Amino acid sequence: MKSTFIALAGAVALAGPAHAQEQDLLIGSTSASSSHYGYFVAVGQLINENADGVSASVVETGATLDNIRRMARGQVDLGLVTTNTVQHAAAGTNDFEGNAQDLTLLWVYTNAPQNVIVRSDSGVEALDGLEGVRFNPGIRGSSTEATTEAVFETLDLSADFARGSTTDVVGAIKDNRMAGYVKSGSGLKLDGSTMDIATSTDIRVLGLDDAQAATLAEAMPDISIVDIPAGAADGIPAYRTWSFGVGVAAPSSLDEETAYKIVSAVMAGQDAQANAMASIADTDLADLTLEFGTIPLHPGAARWFEENGHEIPEKLQPEG
Repeated sequence: MKSTFIALAGAVALAGPAHAQEQDLLIGSTSASSSHYGYFVAVGQLINENADGVSASVVETGATLDNIRRMARGQVDLGLVTTNTVQHAAAGTNDFEGNAQDLTLLWVYTNAPQNVIVRSDSGVEALDGLEGVRFNPGIRGSSTEATTEAVFETLDLSADFARGSTTDVVGAIKDNRMAGYVKSGSGLKLDGSTMDIATSTDIRVLGLDDAQAATLAEAMPDISIVDIPAGAADGIPAYRTWSFGVGVAAPSSLDEETAYKIVSAVMAGQDAQANAMASIADTDLADLTLEFGTIPLHPGAARWFEENGHEIPEKLQPEG
């Protein structure tokens, strides 16, 4: 019996180093019904095929807040985050007041410009013209709604906020019971619900003026200010608005070499990602990360950016 135990122990000891070479990671994503889930499946495949010694599995979760909490509990190793919420988490503000989270950025894969849409016949031609106007700030409980309310408070703007589902709001705008709403764009294009409104009603996009943009850039580090070129939809001129990104974060405890391998695989595999999420096809993931990132890069991610000739802005420099 004793000799059998010793033999088994020896076998485990011999197997240990080989097993240690393969690192199993869990990636927190979102609902399986979301296009973002398909994106993470593609990312998992890229990691498994191109990151030596790393094996990744995708976990269906409740998206950003759920992923941040799971990372804190060690239940997932990296996960989907919106750049505004992850900034709150890392800074210990908003939902994380007094409870700063250990989070670093790996990359950003898409952006979500927040488009202020109104009926052309509403008479509203600028953001400050929304005072007293029936207007939807975003779907209840969404990042769009919360961010719009924060932006309006920061800029001392007001409107007669009306709440409702996307279906309700779109119908109300079409019927002229509501002047407009704020809706996340699809990359540099207006989203499908906005185009639905535009089929029967002329629309206008309200942009930020220079002073408003400067105020938000100073007061709200959780968002980015973006310039949208003409052509977001037929007849829509260029405008400036606020935006947040969607990316991938990990605790600083993820070792540098693993983070480097993951980011290297992702940056080299953009075509595979574009097959899962079409909006990625016309973007540069590195540029997107440097533009929309709101927390410091993981040292392994920073290593990839530096090796590939990218200048990392001060706010994204790794800590320590």
